[in-house]
Amino acid sequence: RPSRSSVIASGVALIGAVMILWRRTTTPQPPQAVGVAPSIPAARPQGSLPTLKMPTARGWAEGELPQAAPGLKVNAFARDLKHPRWMEVLPNGDVAVAEARFEPGGPAKSVFDYAMQSTMRRAAALGDSPNRITLLRDRDGDGVAEERFLFLEKQWQPFGMALLGDIFYVGNTDALLAFDYTRDATRLEGTGRKLMDFKPGGHWTRSLLLSPDKSKLYAGVGSLSNIGDDGMEAEKGRACVYEVDLKTGTSRIFAGGLRNPVGLAWEPSTGSLWTVVNERDGIGDETPPDYLTSVQDGGFYGWPYCYWGQTVDARVPQDAALVAKAIRPDYALGGHTASLGLCWLPEGTLPGFGDGMAIGQHGSWNRSTLS
Repeated sequence: RPSRSSVIASGVALIGAVMILWRRTTTPQPPQAVGVAPSIPAARPQGSLPTLKMPTARGWAEGELPQAAPGLKVNAFARDLKHPRWMEVLPNGDVAVAEARFEPGGPAKSVFDYAMQSTMRRAAALGDSPNRITLLRDRDGDGVAEERFLFLEKQWQPFGMALLGDIFYVGNTDALLAFDYTRDATRLEGTGRKLMDFKPGGHWTRSLLLSPDKSKLYAGVGSLSNIGDDGMEAEKGRACVYEVDLKTGTSRIFAGGLRNPVGLAWEPSTGSLWTVVNERDGIGDETPPDYLTSVQDGGFYGWPYCYWGQTVDARVPQDAALVAKAIRPDYALGGHTASLGLCWLPEGTLPGFGDGMAIGQHGSWNRSTLS
C-alpha cells in the first residue's frame, strides 16, 4: 500500500494543472511527436502573430473531480489556494505549497509578448503573485488537510523547496535561500541566508532537488526569452541546471542548453539526474516537442541554436560548435504539452503501473488545437 506522502508527491504538478478547463475539440489532431524516435514536422515559418489558444480558468465545481485511472481515486486535499505551483512533502507528512505566478516586468515588448500575456490572463496565470508558501497539515490521515498555516511570506516568486535536517531551502526567482527549520514548525522566521543569486524575469521557476547523499543541491533555471531574443549575453547563467555544493557554498552549471527545465528527479538504477523541458514556441504545433531527458554532467542540449539533437532553428544566429555537441533528449512528450514536474515511481507504488517517471503536464496555450 503506497504511503500518503508518495501518492501526494507523485502528483507534484497536478494542482497547477487542475485549474484549467480542458475542452474537447472535433478538429482532427495531428499525430503527437512522442517517444524515443518522434516524427517532428518541419518548422513552420514564423508569422507576425503566434498561434495562441487557451481555455479560461474556472476552477472545480462542488463535487467535481479529475478523472482518475482505473484502480485509483482522487480527492481535494486542499482548496482555495492562490495559484499553487509546487509542493514539498515533509518527513512529518506536512505539505508545503509554493503559491506564485508570473508577473510581467513591464509593458509587452513585442506582439508575441502582448498576445502571450493576454492569453495567460485568461487562465489566471499572470498578475500579482501571492509570493508565499502555505503549510497544509492532515492530522487524521484521511487525505484532507484540516489545518493551514502561513509558512513563509514576502518572497519573490517562490517555487522549488527542499528540506535537509534543520534547513529548509527555497528557490525564489532571484535567489536560493536557506531558512532554519524545526520539526512540526508551522512558520519560518527571518529573511533566510542567501546561497546564490539567480537572474529574475522570463521563465521564473526555480526547481530544487537534493543529491542522494545530501551533499549537493540542484537547481533548474529557465531562459529569459523564447530563443535568445535579447541576445545571448542576457541569457548568461540561464537555461541550465546548477549544482550547489552545500559544504563549500560553491556553485557551477551542471548542464546547459535546457530552455526551461521544470522539475528534477533521480533515476535509482543508474543514479542519473532527469528533468522535463518546455521547448521553444512559434514554429508549429508539434515542432519541437517538449521532452523528458537524463541530464549529463557538462552536457549541452541545444537551446537556442537547435532542437532534438542537431535540428537547427533558422531564427537564431548560429554557433556551429555548440550545435555539433548538442545532446539529443531521451524521450519526446509532444509539442507544447508543458510538462511541469516529474518524480520516480518504484514498482508497486500505484496499482496498474510499473516503475518509471511520473510527469505532470499542464497542457498547451500556444498551438492551434489544445494538447
